[in-house]
Amino acid sequence: MGMTMTQKILAAHAGLPEVEAGQLIEADLDLVLGNDITSPVAINEMKKMNRQTVFDKDRIALIMDHFIPNKDIKSAENCKCCRDFAGLHQISNYFDVGEMGIEHALVPEKGLVTAGDAVIGADSHTCTYGALGAFSTGVGSTDMAAGMVTGKAWFKVPPAIRFVLTGKPQGYVCGKDVILHIIGMIGVDGALYKSMEFAGDGVQNLTMDDRFTICNMAIEAGGKNGIFPVDDLTLAYIREHSAKDPKIYEADPDAGYDAVYTIDLSRLAPTVAFPHLPENTRETGTFGDIKIDQAVIGSCTNGRISDMRTAAQILKGRKVAKGVRCIIIPATQSVYLQALKEGLIETFIEAGAVVSTPTCGPCLGGYMGILAAGERCISTTNRNFVGRMGHVDSEVYLASPATAAASAVAGRIVSPDQL
Repeated sequence: MGMTMTQKILAAHAGLPEVEAGQLIEADLDLVLGNDITSPVAINEMKKMNRQTVFDKDRIALIMDHFIPNKDIKSAENCKCCRDFAGLHQISNYFDVGEMGIEHALVPEKGLVTAGDAVIGADSHTCTYGALGAFSTGVGSTDMAAGMVTGKAWFKVPPAIRFVLTGKPQGYVCGKDVILHIIGMIGVDGALYKSMEFAGDGVQNLTMDDRFTICNMAIEAGGKNGIFPVDDLTLAYIREHSAKDPKIYEADPDAGYDAVYTIDLSRLAPTVAFPHLPENTRETGTFGDIKIDQAVIGSCTNGRISDMRTAAQILKGRKVAKGVRCIIIPATQSVYLQALKEGLIETFIEAGAVVSTPTCGPCLGGYMGILAAGERCISTTNRNFVGRMGHVDSEVYLASPATAAASAVAGRIVSPDQL
């Protein structure tokens, strides 16, 4: 039997002619990633090891993003730990205040990953880079520590699910709606420790930002990774952002899959995930009046320039509803600057929203948008677990930038075309 894209990448990095699902391998790594929450744990674990040097200072990335700029003494100490470590080991890809960004938007933007790479990161949404045709997955901080020292990681080769995409998204439907639809269809454990492989002629109708969003949330279906085929759009993105040479892998025609789903993108509608799981999805227009207290547009899932443009298109000439707090967070400094140049920031402020420097902040209930008891938030982030953005009695509804912006204006959850 043939191999999937993921299996081919893992075989190449393990120095093996082939691998099969369930096989244990040791693979070479192209990038090891950590942030200001997970890296200090990895750094402390590394101190327990015999070897006290990193395998390659150019293939480690430490990105301060979760509590940046520092919100309290603990977050300041965490960043100082990372800052000192980066200085000691001369880490090339260390990003702090002034040049920081939300890690899973910044890494592709900086060209640190290319097609065919094998990447681990001590953050569950590291699976984002599958949009570039790379194998990327989240790991624990101990595995990050071992990766920084050895440049290797152990993997159990995952089986795969194939999603055949056809048609073209209509109206405001985007990658966020696609992945919410998929998670609603298969459940939060529907792809548990499996590779989610996307294919079909519908892929050409998805932008790179759509693909980043879809792969970003593969973990919300339990996936080990998500991965897209490398096409002309992928290669154009890589050429624009990276000096690294891509290596293209394609699934064999006889590759084995645990399941195959066909999804017609033209039939999808704006979708919202209700509390308290990403699988609890409903299409807009199928539920009653749900008033909101807050809207958040940003995160590693939907904080790129296309997301900013979509939100601005909705908010232009309109006002955020009285009693609603609308928080907009460009994912990187580059996105923030581009939004400034295009006048998007002015549009946001005139509409009554606030704009933050890049941070993960509210997504994980860190800061910049904590919810009180009984409050509801519509958010373009990736998780809506109990207490995810604050009080355990608050509620988070996941949606696209267009739906979140429209809901901020309406003061209740609505489809963009309802304004």
